[in-house]
Amino acid sequence: MEVSPSVLLGLQAASSSAIADTVFLGLMTRAIQAVLTDEGELQSSPSLSEVEPTVTKEAFFALTTLVLEAARTDADSPAISAVLEECKFTPDRIQAFTTLYNSYKTQLRATLARVGPALSHVVDVKWRLDYYLKNNHVERVNRPVYLIDLKLQEDHTNAVQFACTQEQLQDLVSKLKDAGRSLEKFSQ
Repeated sequence: MEVSPSVLLGLQAASSSAIADTVFLGLMTRAIQAVLTDEGELQSSPSLSEVEPTVTKEAFFALTTLVLEAARTDADSPAISAVLEECKFTPDRIQAFTTLYNSYKTQLRATLARVGPALSHVVDVKWRLDYYLKNNHVERVNRPVYLIDLKLQEDHTNAVQFACTQEQLQDLVSKLKDAGRSLEKFSQ
């Protein structure tokens, strides 16, 4: 798992003795809750007033970034521990972080799965053959055109629609067959 140098600096701030263990536990919990509830702000509390605000913010955003990166890459405890050891965390803090992260890991990954552009699945195909006799530019065209309508799983109101000639449709079908064969070879 790789994190940027600025995140490593923030994690080093979080590992410093300037942040007490109770404040650190609160920051960890808030970092995970920020990801799960879309609340990216760090609310002030009496325990946080003991620490310099810039250190608190830097540590909070570094911990939040580490949580996101770990969930995104499906990192396990040893991978997270390696990053935290590099930032000179104590074994107790490493254990506390990995335990808390592992208890929320499935929820974090589910939250990340809902973020971003999801690819829709094709669930139905409708097609129609039209025969164009002429158009606005040429007096006589006399060619068949296939109108394809792909219904998507996610949003039934929107569909992908396109028109193609017989050659273009044959090319599309052969490419889809190639993709299917490649997928079969890969899955074996």
